[in-house]
Amino acid sequence: MEVIISDSSKDASMRAARLIAKTVKEKPDAALGLATGGTPLELYRALIAMHKSDGLDFSKVRTFNLDEYIGLPETHEHSYHFFMHENFFKHVNVKPANIHIPNGLAKNVERFCFEYEAQIKAAGGIDVQVLGIGSDGHIGFNEPTSSMASRTRIKTLTPATIEDNARFFNGDKTLVPPHVITMGIGTIMDARTIVMLAFGSNKADAVAKMIEGPITAMVPASALQMHERTKCFTDLPAASKLGHAEYYKWVYSRKPDWQKDS
Repeated sequence: MEVIISDSSKDASMRAARLIAKTVKEKPDAALGLATGGTPLELYRALIAMHKSDGLDFSKVRTFNLDEYIGLPETHEHSYHFFMHENFFKHVNVKPANIHIPNGLAKNVERFCFEYEAQIKAAGGIDVQVLGIGSDGHIGFNEPTSSMASRTRIKTLTPATIEDNARFFNGDKTLVPPHVITMGIGTIMDARTIVMLAFGSNKADAVAKMIEGPITAMVPASALQMHERTKCFTDLPAASKLGHAEYYKWVYSRKPDWQKDS
């Protein structure tokens, strides 16, 4: 795992955006795994700016979102369909037919999950997977104790995650759907490159456990230590509890420029 510590979340997001832009330029039909929530917003803004000012072309790109709440229609303001369209898709030239987001209203959830895995496989696998990390170390909605080999499936949210996500539901945790469809840890680990974004002091404990702690199902993100090509982009507060922060900065600062965005 490569750890890239920036002064701010904006700087970190721009670095991540340059990596994704490079991937799309080199492989116009790249498959991107996308995340929701507050963490990737600056990344999406940077990619939108690149599209508008530099002509970054998403017309052949395929996208696969990590997760979706069960029971929310696509038009619901708190669904991840709505989030992605408002914060990214409607601002770039990605084709609607190339957008894949779990269906929270699927009549047969198990069959849908199987088909979602098949769609990812048919696309040739995910080239770059964007992730955030929960305060308890979850990735996607893979809560602590999730199987490291898990695939796309239904999950029940923990009270801690419901509490964290209540801010998106006007602070009312009773409005947070208790069940979701999420890519599994095994699905995530199949991506060729993983871009982990972690910002803010409230993520510092989880970041330290993910990067420097033992690999354990109790910290699902720790599985990324075993991934061939994970790049973790953090701001200073999120990196504040890393024991080797200065070493990570030293290594990154001495890389050739061409390697920093690769």
